[in-house]
Amino acid sequence: MRCDKLRQHWRAAVRGLLLLALTNIFFAAAAATPLSSVTRSEIDGLMGRLEAAKCEFSRNGKWYTGAEAKSHLLRKLQYLEERGAVQTTEQFIELAATGSSVSGQPYFVKCDNGAPVASGTWLRAQLQAVRQSIPAKSVP
Repeated sequence: MRCDKLRQHWRAAVRGLLLLALTNIFFAAAAATPLSSVTRSEIDGLMGRLEAAKCEFSRNGKWYTGAEAKSHLLRKLQYLEERGAVQTTEQFIELAATGSSVSGQPYFVKCDNGAPVASGTWLRAQLQAVRQSIPAKSVP
């Protein structure tokens, strides 16, 4: 008899934990909002410039190609998007593209034979160029 009561309590506890987990999944999915088309276009423009510039990207003390940096930063963007943590290009730069979330070390960009520049500085300058190159949408 006592074992039956323990099983009932255990099953009730498991059901409660499952309900809590499902609720968390539901709210996490609800919090994830897609980026606006403007923000997505700006980020795509930044990543295209990073890849096309033939610059190197320093992450955790090692230099990577622009294509490798783009891939890494887009994975970080996806992680942030899934959590609803980024809505603007500036937030993307600040939260994903200025430093390692694991080691805390800053990222750098080095083009040609120039000195390394903090990635945030380089990306913000590129963002201004991207914004100037994207035609403004006409308002009806």
